[in-house]
Parts: sequence; C-alpha cells; structure tokens
Amino acid sequence: MTPLPLRIAVLGTGMMGAPIARRLRGAGHEVHAWNRTRAKAAPLEASGITVHDTPTAAVRSADVVISLLENGPVVGQVLLDAGTAQAMRKGALFVDMASIQPREARDHAARLDEMGLTHLDAPVSGGTVGAENGTLAILVGGRPEDFARAQPVFAACGRATHVGPHGAGQLTKLANQMIVGITIGAVAEALLFAAKGGADMAKVREAIQGGFADSRILQLHGQRMVERDFAPRGRMAVQLKDMRNALATAGEIGFDAPITALFEKLYAEGVDHGLGELDHSGLFVELASRNAMQ
Repeated sequence: MTPLPLRIAVLGTGMMGAPIARRLRGAGHEVHAWNRTRAKAAPLEASGITVHDTPTAAVRSADVVISLLENGPVVGQVLLDAGTAQAMRKGALFVDMASIQPREARDHAARLDEMGLTHLDAPVSGGTVGAENGTLAILVGGRPEDFARAQPVFAACGRATHVGPHGAGQLTKLANQMIVGITIGAVAEALLFAAKGGADMAKVREAIQGGFADSRILQLHGQRMVERDFAPRGRMAVQLKDMRNALATAGEIGFDAPITALFEKLYAEGVDHGLGELDHSGLFVELASRNAMQ
C-alpha cells in the first residue's frame, strides 16, 4: 500500500477536473495538474496545486494519475501518443475518470499493463455539484486490488463502487447516461404537455413529487425547466456524445436499444439547432420549440 499522502496528477482541469483537483488537495494529497490551455488551470495554484506546462511533467513521480479529458481519442493521444504513460513511474496507477467507450478503456488497460502500469476506468456521475461537494457516484472497472489501492482518491470525491473488470465502469456510465438522457426527455415532454393543456408547470412538478414518477431528474432538472435555467452543468453536446457512445457499444455487443436511438436523434437535433452548450436539461428547449411554446 502506497503511504499517505499520495502524489496525484490530474490531467484535464475543466468543469469536473478543477473541483476534483481541489478536493484532493483539500484531503491533504500533493496534487499536480495539467490542462491543454494552461490559463484555465492557473487558478488552481491558489489552492496549493502545482500546474505544469506538459502532461509528462505533471505525471512524473506520481503515485496516481487521474484523467478527466474530453473523450477516448483525446485520452489515447495524451496518454500514449504524447508519451505521458512512458513518463509515469513503474507501478503507478492510471485512473480514467473521463467518459469513453468500454472498448477504449479495455485497450488502454492492456497497453498500460504491457508498460508495467495499472489502470482503472472510473467515470463519474453527479456533475459539477457532485465534484465540488465530494458526492460523486464513481463507477469503477478493473482489478479489485487496484480498486482498493485507489480508495484514498475516491474517498475525497464521493462514493465508489467496483462493478467489474476493465471497461465495466464505462459500461455502467453509459447505462447511467442512457437513463439520465431518456428521463430528461420524459420530464421535459410531460411538463410541456401539461403546460400546453393549461396546467401550471411548476405546480405539476410539485404535485407528482413523492409518487412513482418522482426522480432526481424531476427534482433538479425539472426545476431548471420551470425556471428556464439552462446554464451548463452537463452540456447537451456531452449528453449527445454519451448517447452515441452507448449506441456504438450496443452495436458491438449485439444489443438493440431503440429508446436510446430515439433520444439520440432528439439530442442531435437540439445540438443542430444551436443548443449544444446548454445544460442537458436544455432538451426542454428543443421540445418546446417543436410545440411553438418558446
């Protein structure tokens, strides 16, 4: 077991990476960070985090390297093509918290293993609020002994569950995003339907809480819809990426996912109509436009 505190490198300090880096530093770990645009990472220095100009410099001597990069190809480019993995010390643990395809996670794990490095795919759910508060759901695939080794990292960020071998964390995240994306659509359509018929949308949301239709989506995203507050916490464009990754994985394993396919089209049309930078609850705007309810 690596003694505490850990030396941790965080690659990617965007909406999720920055608060996670701060929480790790707040837990007493030595944190190093890198972001493609250095200026976006610079504010972390005020929290005692060392910001580096290159990912290779950030990971050197790290016990644990955390990725919060944009997608699978970017993870592969930074980790493997840019020489970051080669710069990691033997035996270091790479924890990929980015949301990528399960096959990409399995490939990264195999390639790192050949280099004497260990890997966990550990995508998260809970958005920026969960990252800031340390209440993320962390969905982990990989070896049980590596999961145990990563507990000090996970403890600072939220609740971690080991769900299976390499790739299983990403598969679980896709299942999560299928439920989130579909449920956002169901809540938006139902609230708009009620409003179109003359009901008070806010009161409808209030009335059905506590019944079988209640959910975190109804509570949080439903409130955003009522208030027309679509400032991005999780963007429409990212939700679309997740739905497409789910469909790609479904094709690989021979699974028919007609409901996800329907919602992928709806999110795609919303993004095509300029809504990509809205919160994913902004699917409400696309559905409202279809019904001339702007």
